[in-house]
Amino acid sequence: MATYWILVNWTEQGIRNVKESPRRLDAGRELAKKFKVELKDFYMTIGPYDMLTCLEAPGDDAVAKFVLALSSGGNVRTTTLKAFPEAEYREIIKALP
Repeated sequence: MATYWILVNWTEQGIRNVKESPRRLDAGRELAKKFKVELKDFYMTIGPYDMLTCLEAPGDDAVAKFVLALSSGGNVRTTTLKAFPEAEYREIIKALP
């Protein structure tokens, strides 16, 4: 399973209905399961992003499908980062010529 960090911002619609956000988070967890994606961690943040989530998924296509389905609700905009754990990072660097 690959790891992904999703940087999330509320849209105008999402912040207007912010009190519904915990319910939407629960629904997002369920939606993720439909794409074989697991939402491992969730944080509300202060700064340029409103929320941060950590996902595990079988591949990029599963995450893309999940993020598109999630964003189509109109409440959030996302930026996706694929993350490599330290062991994979070391292997990648070691493979360089």
